Amino acid sequence: MFERRELSDPVASVRESYADDALVFDCARDFETLPPAQAEELGFVVSRLEPATYPDEWLPADAPTLLERYASSDLTIGMPGDGSIVWTRQTDPPVVLVKARVEGSPASFVDFLLAEAILEVSLDVPEHFLGFFEAEYRELDDAVALGPTATYQVAAALYDGWKGLQTRDVFATWHEDHPELATAWQDAGTRLEDRVAGLPSAVARGETTFADATELACSAIKHAIELPAPFAALDTDAYRDHGPEYAVRWAEKTFEALSE
Repeated sequence: MFERRELSDPVASVRESYADDALVFDCARDFETLPPAQAEELGFVVSRLEPATYPDEWLPADAPTLLERYASSDLTIGMPGDGSIVWTRQTDPPVVLVKARVEGSPASFVDFLLAEAILEVSLDVPEHFLGFFEAEYRELDDAVALGPTATYQVAAALYDGWKGLQTRDVFATWHEDHPELATAWQDAGTRLEDRVAGLPSAVARGETTFADATELACSAIKHAIELPAPFAALDTDAYRDHGPEYAVRWAEKTFEALSE
């Protein structure tokens, strides 16, 4: 299931600079969440497995089953919304997993995603949005007037956007030390600009859901491109500094406005 990935020189340089103990593996099959038996196979290549657990009180009554499992003592690696590359510190040393779905993607973009994952491993940030929102996930659930699956998607997007506020300042320094990765970061942002700018009208016309729009807008934050309202309020120092409290208040104000 897992095969050690040979890193390009730019990614190897980022690994050496930010998380030199991280192990990077290609996965033979695609996945959103690894089946427990396969997740436990990592025990053969790491020194220790330590599943993350979270209090039941953090979950709303209608939380998706996968989120309940993630909060339990089961070793859960990979969750919906994680994208093509997932990292975990539930292992010692930490592990970065490259899903099979990246096959066919431009090598420069995959290198950027790998470098991003390695950088996130080095930061003092939670592995999943549940560790970010903690008990305030219930408040977010109350604020977001959507079903449990869409609320999960919004929460994952908001957390991704918050992480982007941390990482983009680092990406912006890479033009000198890691120019190939900096170029890939900029190119990805350029490709998003038109799609992001058109989000409000796409939601108004019913061409995209609010949850999908939030996911796209928040994924753009790390690329430092201009966001339209109401998402522009997330691209702020206030969100970076106040995190979950700010996200909940943003959701409350946004859904109040949508209901008028």
